[in-house]
Amino acid sequence: MLCTIQSQKFVAYNAHPLMLKIGFAPVYVLKLPEGHRFPISKYELLPEQLLYEGAATEENFFEPTPVPENIILLTHTAEYWQSLKNLTIGAKEMRKVGFPLSPMLIQRTVTISGATLKCIDYAQQFGVAMNIAGGTHHAFTDRGEGFCLLNDVAVAANYLMHNNLSKRILVIDLDVHQGNGTAQIFQTNKFGWNGTEGVFTFSMHGANNYPLHKEHSHLDIGLADKTTDGFYLKVLEENLAMLIDVVQPEIAFFNSGVDVLETDKLGKLSLSLQGCKQRDETVFKMCQKNKIPLVVSMGGGYSPKISTILEAHANTFRLAQELYF
Repeated sequence: MLCTIQSQKFVAYNAHPLMLKIGFAPVYVLKLPEGHRFPISKYELLPEQLLYEGAATEENFFEPTPVPENIILLTHTAEYWQSLKNLTIGAKEMRKVGFPLSPMLIQRTVTISGATLKCIDYAQQFGVAMNIAGGTHHAFTDRGEGFCLLNDVAVAANYLMHNNLSKRILVIDLDVHQGNGTAQIFQTNKFGWNGTEGVFTFSMHGANNYPLHKEHSHLDIGLADKTTDGFYLKVLEENLAMLIDVVQPEIAFFNSGVDVLETDKLGKLSLSLQGCKQRDETVFKMCQKNKIPLVVSMGGGYSPKISTILEAHANTFRLAQELYF
């Protein structure tokens, strides 16, 4: 049963004691058919890796609860949500998503969005909070695709806007694929950027990659194939600094997909592991310098070696610990 939660103002940015909070639940590790191309094991292995090396302790992790239905409906249509909730969504629509339909898939989806929602509270308290999943930016108002069913960042941002908990929100989407669902949501709903306030969507992605048809983010930067560290980092730093100055966000959401790596099977960029780490460092330091609470969703990563995916994702969590705590 999905319940409702009451709107509340969040704790001050500089609350203590400081601690990195990371959302994770066992349901993140979805059972998929043998040979499925989605690297689902990363959701199980990454927490184990962080604990093993001491980059996180059990105290850092929180187990999220499902996002309430009334909050889902601030972003997604009732018809679409009911088709997910009741498992009546069509086979054609699920083929676009890429996962087999099951009750566990829907439970996973609402739990991931619940984690990103809870991360708002922790980011307000501690400066940053992270979700070992999320970044489901290919979910539109009324449909899903590309391994995304509900748009966790849009759900969380719309919650803030609807309840007057924030007036200016910045979405920093650095997954290699354009955040087409997020772009559509905030181009068509009343909480999109109007020039002075709202949700501003920034997507920096491969120009020639999925999706073939791009939606219109408030700022899209499409990068050429084989773009390497130096150019990527220069473009990011210049544009992010400009956006922080113009938008003056009260909170930011960061999709930290590691499919920007040169090794990635579904990406076409050529960032090194160190370049991907420097990308994350740029985002963290700019938000920290400007006292912008930051919610981090993990995004995609499809390198052939799971060890490469894990190392790139682990760097994001290591950096958060190093820079904030």
